[in-house]
Amino acid sequence: MLTTETRYEHVILNEQNTPIIASTNMKVIELVLDHIAYGWSPEELHFQHPYLSMGQVHSALAYYWDHKEELDQDIQRRLEKVEELRKSTPIPPLIERLKKQGLI
Repeated sequence: MLTTETRYEHVILNEQNTPIIASTNMKVIELVLDHIAYGWSPEELHFQHPYLSMGQVHSALAYYWDHKEELDQDIQRRLEKVEELRKSTPIPPLIERLKKQGLI
């Protein structure tokens, strides 16, 4: 796999120019989404992802803050794709039955 180093010690770009945390297969955006969605601090991110060092966590977050607009656009694009898929996927019969019974 071809990768490109960045000026962030623990962040590399893969062949698709996606920022990845070095020595892992975790995308920076995945860690950032945990940070945004759950409000997790760097320490909590490390606790939840013990295979990441604190240096990797901080490097990924620094990369995010320095590329915030670009990564926020990626997050928005992903949310739109999820919504598109959700709308185009039929509701499973089990979900329909549970809704009719008022269970969900």
